[in-house]
Amino acid sequence: MQKIRVLVVDDHTIVRDGICALLALAADMEVVGEAANGREALDRVKELAPDVVIMDIAMPLLGGMEATRRIRKEFPRTKVLALTQYSDKEYVLPVIEAGAHGFISKTAASSELAVGIRSVYRGDSFLSPSVAKLLVENVQQGGAFQDRRDPYDQLTGREREVLKLLAEGHTTQAIADILVISPKTVEGYKTSLMDKLDIHNRVDLVKYALRKGIITV
Repeated sequence: MQKIRVLVVDDHTIVRDGICALLALAADMEVVGEAANGREALDRVKELAPDVVIMDIAMPLLGGMEATRRIRKEFPRTKVLALTQYSDKEYVLPVIEAGAHGFISKTAASSELAVGIRSVYRGDSFLSPSVAKLLVENVQQGGAFQDRRDPYDQLTGREREVLKLLAEGHTTQAIADILVISPKTVEGYKTSLMDKLDIHNRVDLVKYALRKGIITV
């Protein structure tokens, strides 16, 4: 029997260990690797070609949201099942829009994880019952998520780098030094990205980056 090859991505070792132990009980699954952040996840996907990636959303270096986008673009045969402690629409809808095939809350029953993996592996979608309920309510309230456009998608690669560094608390000069560009250029990127996101102060920028999984606390 061909086993489903799974990559487990989470920045907490105890969570990865727990998921791996759980999946070891499933005869049709094999954990082929682990990663502690989005950058490692991309490297592991390229190296191991897993069938399914269990992707945490809030991680350092590169968040699960952006890692999911890149995996879907660069490795379209690999399915992504988002796993996160957040289950409100500020997280669920952007994750799905980023290309995740399913979304499961960390508060869900452990049996749901194996079901979710099998579902996305077959090419189906999977949502925890609580998440499915949320989406139904969102549509009923007139917020059909297919009409949503994530402003983050409008940011250039450099603007995303500046956003992350700003949210991490770096000064304009420090960002200029890190990216080897002038402070004036940094300010230009800052103004542009804040306009695109419709965010006009640093506090809200940090909150946005946390919601998106770009940075963690």
